[in-house]
Amino acid sequence: MPGMDVRPTPDRMRETLFNILMTEIDGAVFVDAYAGTGAVGIEALSRGARHVIFIEKNRAAADLIRLNLATLGAGARAQVVQGSAGLHLGGIDADIVFLDPPYPKEREYAASMDALEGRGKGLVIFQHSSRLELPERFGEFSKYRALRQGDNALSFYRVKREPDLRL
Repeated sequence: MPGMDVRPTPDRMRETLFNILMTEIDGAVFVDAYAGTGAVGIEALSRGARHVIFIEKNRAAADLIRLNLATLGAGARAQVVQGSAGLHLGGIDADIVFLDPPYPKEREYAASMDALEGRGKGLVIFQHSSRLELPERFGEFSKYRALRQGDNALSFYRVKREPDLRL
């Protein structure tokens, strides 16, 4: 779309993502950060997410997401936050956080995870270039799964809990 620098998640990658999330999406609060067109968050709604929060810095893209939600009659189950993901992520309590920063802005990955530090729960998923190898750990989050499809990759993180050895 003219005036917007967005790179939509390919359909095949989105289908793979939601096949993986099949058992976790129903009733979840889902964040689509760096939302772009909002396709991932709208898919989350269609797959049973209870509520989706879209975070998008670009005003035209945020307005397009609002329009799409209104057209689908899904506005009551969604919120669009126009602004920086790094500024807003820390104040959101969500079950699943999907982050798709612009591929050239590699510092956004660590900044996003810093904002999420201390949540103690939930699943964080990054979409990134398959040429970029994300670290095994971001603070309390550990990577437990990664997959590649062409130029795109998904990396899945959770807070790794130590076993409670008390009797």
